[in-house]
Amino acid sequence: MSTDMTHHNAPAGTPRGPALMLTLATVGFAVNFWAWALLSPLGPRFKELLSLSASQQALLVAVPVIVGSLGRIPVGALTDRFGGRVMFPLISAATIVPVLFIGVAGQGSLAALLAGGFFLGIGGTAFAVGVPFVGAWFPPERRGLAIGVFGAGMGGTAISALTTVPLVKTGGSATPFLLTAAALAVYAVVAWLLLRDAPGRAVPTQPLMARLTATARLPITWQACVLYAVAFGGYVAFSVYLPAYLQSAYGLEQADAANRMAGFVLLAVVMRPVGGWLSDRMGPLPVLTAVFAVVAVCAAVQALTPGLMPVGTIAFLTMAAALGAGSGATFALVAQVAPADKVGSVTGLVGAAGGLGGFVPPLVMGFIYGQFGSYGLGLALLSAVSVLTLLLTVTVVRATSRPRASAAAEHSSR
Repeated sequence: MSTDMTHHNAPAGTPRGPALMLTLATVGFAVNFWAWALLSPLGPRFKELLSLSASQQALLVAVPVIVGSLGRIPVGALTDRFGGRVMFPLISAATIVPVLFIGVAGQGSLAALLAGGFFLGIGGTAFAVGVPFVGAWFPPERRGLAIGVFGAGMGGTAISALTTVPLVKTGGSATPFLLTAAALAVYAVVAWLLLRDAPGRAVPTQPLMARLTATARLPITWQACVLYAVAFGGYVAFSVYLPAYLQSAYGLEQADAANRMAGFVLLAVVMRPVGGWLSDRMGPLPVLTAVFAVVAVCAAVQALTPGLMPVGTIAFLTMAAALGAGSGATFALVAQVAPADKVGSVTGLVGAAGGLGGFVPPLVMGFIYGQFGSYGLGLALLSAVSVLTLLLTVTVVRATSRPRASAAAEHSSR
């Protein structure tokens, strides 16, 4: 056993099953992501009301995403130390403050919205709480599916996308924020009363900065960062940019393009636990290998801008399924390879890489379209990046994961 960690047990007399813990964590993830994504659907409204430029609107939407992505780094490390039992209610309660501020007093100026959006990013850090919390409750052979199910809580962004604008139209500008704040408050109380950390959870005793430094030096950390930046970053990029692509490349109406984007997102969300389940059955590396091979082929096909029906639709939906499965498989790999007392720290860094990875492709696609009037080169670059990631997976990542996998198998056979 490592000398820099201790083991904590659940409080006596409070047995909690893994299924209940997984359910509570997934709901918490979804509620916090719902809050995290509140500003994005209202971007066009704020642009009109406050006479924002396109760059100001983009900044408004980007601030909570950037803060939520980078904030996962310290929050993951803090979860290693204090556990999800403390961190889930804390993150949820802290997110209530910016949600109420924006809803009640923060919609009158860009400065107020940016300040509220900065702290709204706290909600986006919930992902780094859930992965180590859920992983500790399940044995290695079931951990991939469990973390994949938890990851489906990213569908909370869909709740925001579907409800925020209709709630503003029917109930006023504060309505979606008040409703979300109430949901966060209820969850924080329920989580505080019912959540329990897994018995025997590894608790590090090193200082925070020492653990983050040690985590950054682990080979699996930067390798998983690359994998997740491509898999989840690709999902984020398409979920943001797909409507604009479909309108420009195929002349679709805005509503039709938005509905097709919703189908892309839904399929990716559903496939995330499937990727975790497949990783439990055959290992994360074969799943990741297949994922990046599929994305490479589909992106290459779409680079030729084929007809939307059926080839283009099949290509995009297949990429959605692959990217969702790849996101689930990446964290199955993290749970399998990362040291038990550093899963949260690794998750924080990898989660940050995935969130930030979603910003680069839309910028590249927009630049390429502006220069050449076509998205073909951008999709060809995605295909090339997927091929390089595939090569990284079957060489460097495989070499890193083999010793840890062998050790885990040996431990489970005892």
